[in-house]
Amino acid sequence: MDRALIIGSSGGIGRAICAALQARGVAVAGLSRSMDGLDVTDEVSIETAFARLGGSFDLVLVATGALEIGGAQPEKALRQVTARAMLDQFLLNCVGPSLVLKHGVRLLPRDRRCVFAALSARVGSIGDNGLGGWHSYRTAKAALNQMIHTGSIELERSHRAAICVALHPGTVETQFTRKYLGRHPAVSPETAAKNLLNVIERLRPQDTGGFFDWQGKRVPW
Repeated sequence: MDRALIIGSSGGIGRAICAALQARGVAVAGLSRSMDGLDVTDEVSIETAFARLGGSFDLVLVATGALEIGGAQPEKALRQVTARAMLDQFLLNCVGPSLVLKHGVRLLPRDRRCVFAALSARVGSIGDNGLGGWHSYRTAKAALNQMIHTGSIELERSHRAAICVALHPGTVETQFTRKYLGRHPAVSPETAAKNLLNVIERLRPQDTGGFFDWQGKRVPW
């Protein structure tokens, strides 16, 4: 891998992935809202940011997302579901990465292996959901998984060696998760970055369209 583009490079996981890639000698371009004004929910913002990028990237990774938006916490019951919170979750956690994929296709090389990856979450799995709750976040991540799978089918037609996947980083100690860790074991962003990059390195073209956890194991849809 020679060049990588990390979307959400100022967040806990995104920053750690950038550092880990640079330590491996990879040339990294990072984009984020706080550092570059990139708004993944605004298509014009994405087009403008990508227009400034030159060449192609062996890895495009979307590390954006949020569990709590506008003060709306994950729902514990159906009676807490609101249209606003659900739309906000869908816009940031599904529409944003989907627009990055739409415009990121032109940044991927056609003549060699490349990877487009978006950070999803195990709670977006329908088959692995035995607890309920967190309705809006779960639904948005499930929609993202479908978009990645569907997008991979089209991408394969023009980029035969491309791999397009959704990745579950595990529970990571970041600002994003601090209020919700409880007793759940969590890893540092640096460990999560190492795990994710190891998974990405092992991906094969036949894995495109898949949903994998930080160990490289498939997550049920």
